[in-house]
This record gives sequence, structure tokens and C-alpha cells, in this order.
Amino acid sequence: MKGHLFSAGPPRHALAAAAVVGLSLAAATPAAAAPATPAAAGVQPAHPGGGKGGGGGSGGGGTSTTGLDVSYPQCGTTLPSTTAFAIVGVNGGLANDLNACLGPSASYPDYSASELYWASVAATGATGTSVAKVGLYVNTADPGNIYDGRPIADWPTSGSAASYGTCATTTVSSRGKTYTVGADSDACAWVYGYNKATQDATWLTTAAETINDQETTTSVADTASAYPWWLDVETANTWQSDTTMNVADLQGMIAGFQAAGAGSFGVYSTAAQWTTITGGTTEADTGLYGLADWIPGASSLTSAEANCALSSFTGGSVAITQWTATLDNDDACS
Repeated sequence: MKGHLFSAGPPRHALAAAAVVGLSLAAATPAAAAPATPAAAGVQPAHPGGGKGGGGGSGGGGTSTTGLDVSYPQCGTTLPSTTAFAIVGVNGGLANDLNACLGPSASYPDYSASELYWASVAATGATGTSVAKVGLYVNTADPGNIYDGRPIADWPTSGSAASYGTCATTTVSSRGKTYTVGADSDACAWVYGYNKATQDATWLTTAAETINDQETTTSVADTASAYPWWLDVETANTWQSDTTMNVADLQGMIAGFQAAGAGSFGVYSTAAQWTTITGGTTEADTGLYGLADWIPGASSLTSAEANCALSSFTGGSVAITQWTATLDNDDACS
């Protein structure tokens, strides 16, 4: 069993993004996994989505290149009626749970409370940039087969990856019990990432179709290909100490999104976190080199604009920078 480098920590703040870089991976289709259930590593991670959680709609959309990113902390709050671009969190803070207000749900049954609907009607376009009007971001993680002494319910036991071979089972003893689980291997990590991306794309389609069933004036795009996808890669989520396994997990996610039709990807992270989790991606054959960056950490629009000049931690371009006020605000780098 490979050791955990990080475990999910308390929430800090959110992110998500929109400028995109196309990526081509050879995606093998793994065996279907059981529906995801919340993993034993159950504390919300770093970028659950949406900054300090709430706010009455101030602090965003102030110029033709500034936007907002939102997720479950903003559920039920009033958001600005217009913004240049919007990025919506698909997950509820963990890689295997759902943002309850992505679309209509039991907690927020009306389409008007949906953040995906809000983004579709509020975003006007970021002038002079390649940033899409609406983007999506997803929490990522590589929990491995055991967390805190218990098996991870949705860690795969089968499937295959073109680059890593077959995900096989192994026997693990923990807390006086013996479990048959998927191995802590690069192949199983790839399949885990693939399955999470498949689940995210399905959640998107369900959310959009439910909105469109309720509201017929504005049609919300329901396919993965209609959006750029940002991978939220932070040390507050659960990762392995084996960076190769973590890279395989992220490669599997991109392959899963590609199989769903998506073609535009980027990474929300910092240079330090990206290097710690992946070991750094300086070689094109990792499949992660050259992705667009979305960089947090600024405290004002001025400092966010300055951060557009930072070096890319992926070897790509810095497409979006974030600063936090009442809400999480984003600047589209020209």
C-alpha cells in the first residue's frame, strides 16, 4: 500500500476556470465502475469552490475581462446579474461528490437556483481573451485503495489504461480485517481518474437537462464538449506520495473527459502544489505538459493582473488569475 502524502483538509477557498488548451491522449475504455460513493477520506478539500462562501453579489464582473467562480458554498445566495465569464464547480468539495446546486436537486429544486443556469445567462464574454463565457472545474484526488484504515468504496478493481496496463486486485489487511481491493497502482489510479471524469460529465448532462426541462427560454449546453474543464489540483485533497501514480490519475481524468467529448483543459493550482503532487511536468509525454494555468493567491485585481506574468507551472500559458473579495474573482489574462 503506497503512503498518503496528503489527506483532505478543512476548506480554504475555491477556484475554477475557462481559458483552454487542447490535449490529445490515447484513451482506453476501462470496465465500468460501480457508482461513486463518498470516500472514507471525507473532509472537504482546499478549493471546494467559491471562496469565502456566500456574499450578496459584490466583487465580480467589474470589467470586460473579470469573472467569477462559484460552487457549493454559494448555493442559495444571490449572484451578480452579469459577469464577463463564469466558472462553476461540478463537485461538492471532494472528487466523488456533487455540487448540490450545479443543477436542480432535492435541496435546490428550482432551475433559478442552479449555478450552471446562472452562469449561462450572466456571462457576457471576456473581451480580447480566449477565455470561454462558461467553464467548469472539478476537484481531483488520488486516495488509493485504503484511507484511514478503511477501503475506499469507489477505488476501482478492474479496467485498463493504454500506458499502464490492467488494474488488478490485491489483498490488504487493516485494523484486524482483510479486504480484497484494487491495487495501489498506476493502472488503478488511471482508471479511478477516468471514472471520476465520467461521473462529472454525467452530472453535467443531468444538471443541464433538468434545467432545460424546467426553463425553455434559455437552453443550457448539456454536453462535455461545450465547456473547458479545469482540474483543481491542491494538496488539501488526498494524494499519494508516489507522484507517478498521481500523474496517472490526472491523465485518466483527462482521458475520461475526452471520451465524453471534451477537448479543452487547464489546471487550477500553484507551482509549489503542482510540483509536490505531480513531481513537475516538464516532459510532453506526461500528457499534462502545456496545459493552461489558473493561478490563485492575489488579494486584489491589480495583483491578479500582475500574476498573469508569472511563469506557467505546467509549461503552458497563464490563462486566468484569481483574487478573493466577497466572492472569488478571476481575471482573464490577455
